[in-house]
Amino acid sequence: MFPILFKFPSWIPLIGDKAIHTYGLMAALGFLAGLWWVRRESARTGLNPQKIMDLFFYVVVSAIVGSRLFYVLVSVDRWWENPLLFFKVWEGGLTFYGGLMAALLVSVWYCKKKRIHFFSVADVFSPAIALGHAIGRLGCFAAGCCYGRPAPPDFPLSVVFPEVEHGIAPVGTPLYPTQLFEFSGELLIFVFLFFFRKRKKFEGELFLVYLIFYPILRLILEIFRGDKVRGALWEGVFSTAQFVSLIWIVLAVLLWTTLLKKKKII
Repeated sequence: MFPILFKFPSWIPLIGDKAIHTYGLMAALGFLAGLWWVRRESARTGLNPQKIMDLFFYVVVSAIVGSRLFYVLVSVDRWWENPLLFFKVWEGGLTFYGGLMAALLVSVWYCKKKRIHFFSVADVFSPAIALGHAIGRLGCFAAGCCYGRPAPPDFPLSVVFPEVEHGIAPVGTPLYPTQLFEFSGELLIFVFLFFFRKRKKFEGELFLVYLIFYPILRLILEIFRGDKVRGALWEGVFSTAQFVSLIWIVLAVLLWTTLLKKKKII
């Protein structure tokens, strides 16, 4: 676990003693990987590169704000006593579903304003989301956030986090490596979408496949999470993320079926 990747020497003006947080760096790399994919794929599919790049900027900003806002509201007790906590995203604390919902709302608005087909754009962005999210989970592992619950003594893949400055995960206890599980799952989703994108039957299918696959992955992973925030409706049964995942799966399947019927494929 390396929450702080590098700290500048104290004698350097302005940035002396400032730290480079691994979580923030990996999140930035995830966004850059997503940018690379979106530029590449928008050119291949014939979308206007300039409009897509502008949308990518709005998506990044809205995703950061939405994911941080959702995390602060459900995870940080009495955060209003220290509102500056909202801006310390480099220390961890970005809730994926909050960012996804905010980014989707902004994307729908932008596509309507610029008269771009939303589902075509969503298909371009979906593999980028999976790739960027996978890289970001490596930052979670380095920071110790999103950690797993205690693993059985004989579980071969368990991890033990050491005691380090700014570490989040419990130390000295074998835990399920949920961050690495999700990294692997997201990477597999990206690979699947990469090969499936040229076989899709209609615009938006890639997006809907992602909205089914990732929530299923998250439903399973939450079983092994040790830091999950429980929902108020089913205390001890569903986490907030599991409840949201179920909603996404139902909506995606219904929309997928509707579009297949509309295209007279089923």
